[in-house]
Amino acid sequence: MKPTKVLAKVPSQFLKSSLVAGIVFSMPAFAKPDNLTLTGDFRQGHLIQGKVQPGSQVSLDGKSVYVGPKGQFVFGFGRDAKPTSQVKVILPNNQTITKTLNVQQRSYKEQKINGVEKKYVSPPKSTLARIKKDNARIKDARSVVDMRYDFQEQAIIPTKGPISGVYGSRRIFNGVPKWPHFGLDIAAKTGSKVVAPLPGKVTLADPDLYYSGGTIVVDHGFGITTTYLHLSKLKVKEGQWVKKGDLIGLVGATGRVTGPHLDIRLNWQQVRLDPAILFPSLATK
Repeated sequence: MKPTKVLAKVPSQFLKSSLVAGIVFSMPAFAKPDNLTLTGDFRQGHLIQGKVQPGSQVSLDGKSVYVGPKGQFVFGFGRDAKPTSQVKVILPNNQTITKTLNVQQRSYKEQKINGVEKKYVSPPKSTLARIKKDNARIKDARSVVDMRYDFQEQAIIPTKGPISGVYGSRRIFNGVPKWPHFGLDIAAKTGSKVVAPLPGKVTLADPDLYYSGGTIVVDHGFGITTTYLHLSKLKVKEGQWVKKGDLIGLVGATGRVTGPHLDIRLNWQQVRLDPAILFPSLATK
């Protein structure tokens, strides 16, 4: 599904649930008739869809949120989102609506791994410039806001295999706590096919980023992207449009990993969400 044009570029992580379009939600919507509707799970790592009167302005905790021409908007809660969050709406007549949301806090797993090679614990200083450049490119790839609704389709699982890592977990390598894991890991053999869970546009395709190796970012509209890490081969190019089910790459062990698997990420712009919300069938596995 192709958009008419890009409207804006914004500057520079399992539970059983019911489905609303392609995103998994489990809590009833909060609604203020005709003015503000919020639908989703007010929980760390989750995505919220909203609707306001067209022409309104919306902000989340003081930060502006993109609003489509029909009043649609989305936002998400990160892994460490605070217990409360505030949505503010300024209607076209300048009337203000303020809603405080209670954000459910989650507990996250920790995994201790000893005997890990030093390169996986702390990168050498000689690589810092490269890492900084890689991070900037990924940030740019997640910064485009298209008025498209590809994210509302029901997602399909990108590759077959057991879940080997979950969102929010933290690994302790050789006694050193690392950054939390923001992806969903699916264990699979090198060369296993990876397909697009949703339609969208490829905004980054690089076979050799320092940490993530073969990496693809796909934009699905309204600032929502999915990212695919550690691929052995890429089957798409930047700027390419993909349909749900299209082959985009092959599972690998590239970058800084200890074995072959697919690490998939879900973002609302720079906010890292839980990819498991896309795949409710995985919640029972």
